[in-house]
This record gives sequence, structure tokens and C-alpha cells, in this order.
Amino acid sequence: MKKILSLALAAVMAVSLAACGGSTASGSTASTAASGSTAASAETTGAGIAKEDIKVGVVHLSDPAEGTGYSYTHEQGIQGMMKNIGLSEDQLVEKINVSDTDAAAVENALTELVEEGCNIIFATSWGYMDTCEAMAEEYPDIIFSHGTGNKSNGTNFNNYFGRIYQARYLSGIAAGLKTESNKIGYVAAMGKDNGEVTSGINAFAMGVASVNPDAQVYVKVTNSWFDPEGEKQAAEALIASGCDVIGQHCDTAGPQLAAEEHGVWGVGYNSDMSKDAPAATLTSVMWDWSVYYTQAVQNVIDGTWVAGEKVDNYFGDMADGLVTLAPLSEDLIADGTAEKIDEVKAQIVSGEWDVFDGKTEILDNEGNTHTLEGADYGTCNWYVSNVQEQA
Repeated sequence: MKKILSLALAAVMAVSLAACGGSTASGSTASTAASGSTAASAETTGAGIAKEDIKVGVVHLSDPAEGTGYSYTHEQGIQGMMKNIGLSEDQLVEKINVSDTDAAAVENALTELVEEGCNIIFATSWGYMDTCEAMAEEYPDIIFSHGTGNKSNGTNFNNYFGRIYQARYLSGIAAGLKTESNKIGYVAAMGKDNGEVTSGINAFAMGVASVNPDAQVYVKVTNSWFDPEGEKQAAEALIASGCDVIGQHCDTAGPQLAAEEHGVWGVGYNSDMSKDAPAATLTSVMWDWSVYYTQAVQNVIDGTWVAGEKVDNYFGDMADGLVTLAPLSEDLIADGTAEKIDEVKAQIVSGEWDVFDGKTEILDNEGNTHTLEGADYGTCNWYVSNVQEQA
């Protein structure tokens, strides 16, 4: 049935190269209003899609309306893309609160976006990857663009991510200069076997070590990308063990709220969490996803990115603006922090230096040495020498 639908959509596109407005997704998995009937898919001849005819689908892990964290940041990127390109709200269909551990729910959300006539679908969480891969095979005329993953098929399924470790290194400088106990906590969504999380921890810890070789980073894993209660509890456990700065790779502001409640400091993630915990947050590691979303959708409109032809993966950085650091809290940071961060940031943006260059040997906490190139972050399953895992 799915393949029949795909062929039908392709036929419509071949005849008219036009797309009509789609109906609004509703219920617990929908957020953005839309109206009308099914849109047509991009054909594979290299022709673009008129701006007024394109329809964009998005799958979110949680509800962006929470106003902070991961899904909120992706939603800000989507809205930025809509504004940059000049799309109307009825050209966007979103699914919210789609658990990335529930393959049936993910498939259902993606299928509904296909049926709504979306030409390109952004699936924002790691756990959507395998289902996107399968759906891309089912629907070869629709582009499935998957965030944070490491799979692609070279035609209508790609992945997008970036060198977030660059900003994490800079935030480690802020943490290393601020700590008084030389114990820095880090709330991690996943354990050492997840290269995305582990490479970020390592970059943060390397930034710490660059200004404070006596400091140690203690990692507590929640085993969930989105766990508001568990994330805060993990931070509280780290604080109870003596950590006075709390970093994080998890979705909510819980760790920053815990830091503020206990009179210590923190480094947020995804969005600027100083709005959530202004008395604690030194800075935040952030994404500007509009950089990628604007490029991707504009390429579909221009016909430079069409399902059935080569689909490139994307790996952005601080130089192109995908990766950034929130403004430093002048009232909280240690003296000299801004100057040191500016110095290293300039080296990163210019290309003079990078955290993971594929050549420099890095010592892990078991005495082994490694090299790591940033694009190969997924292979990183070891912690650097100043990192310890806390049960």
C-alpha cells in the first residue's frame, strides 16, 4: 500500500509539478496548523518545486512549546527557515511527543507526514534513524532528512549534525575556570557506547583541562534523551558528591535548575538556559538549526536536491553558524573567561585549530591513546583522562 501511494504521488508530480495545501495534523502528535489536501512529491528529474507548493514535515521528540531544550531549539530552527524562505504556516506539518524508542509510533508519524504530502521530512532524534531508513526505501520520491544520526542511502535519506564539540570545548573552559572544588558534573543522556554523547563529554573535559589540569569531570548517565525528572535527579546526585559546576547533554533545563537550587553553577545545552536558571548558568552550548533547515529546503525548491538523485550529508560547525555558544554571564563567570574563550574560538572559526583533528593523540582514562576526526564522532567510545563515570 505504501509503495502504491508513493507511485501515485510521483505520478501526480510528473503531471503537474504542483502541490496543494495539506490537512492539519491533530491530537497528541501534532502542533502546526495546516489545511487543504495532499501535496505532491518531488520528481527525480532534477526539477525543483515552486516555493508555494513545497510542504515540510517535522517529527519532534517532545513538545517545543515547553520553551527550552532540544525540541524547542529545533522548532526555532524550523521557524527561522520558514521566515528566511517565506513559507506560510499551511506548508508545515509537525508531529510532537513522538518517542524515539517506539518504532510503531515513529512509523505512524512519518506515514502521516507522507500522507499529508510533505516533500521533505526532518526527523530530529537519534532513535528515528532506522525507521527513516526503512521509510525512505518505501517512499523513494520523498526526502527523509535525519538529525544526529550516522546513516544515509545517498539518494533520498541523509543525516545532518555538526561539530557541537567545538562549542562544548569552549564551555569547558568556562567550567574549568569557575570550579572551586575541582569536581565538575556532567549529566549524559547515553553511556560511553554512544559516540555523539561521548565525544561531546570529551571535548568539554578537554576544554576544562586546558585551563585547569587539576579538575575532574564526573559523568552520570540517564539512559534517556528526554527525562525531565531523571535529568534533574542526576544533577542533584553529582552536586551531592561535591560537583560545583554541572554540564549536560540531555534535553531539559533540569540540571541547570538543580544547580541554581543548590547554589552551584552550570552549563546548559540546546538553548540559552540562562532564562531558566539565571543565577547558575555560566553559558550554554547551542545550535542554530535554521542554518541547515534553510539550506536544505531552499535546495529542494531550487532543484539542487531532489529525491532519487544524490543526497549529501551535512556536518556544520561554528564557522557556518550551526554551532554556537550563548552569551557568557558576566556576573557569574571567572575573570579571564571571555578572553580565553574568544582566543580559542577565533582559532576554531579560522580553521587554524580544532578540537578533534584526526592527528593529535588523546589519552583516555585507561591509559590508551587515540586520534579522532570530528566527522567520525560516532566511533568515540572512550573517555579522556580527566573523566570518570559515576554510578
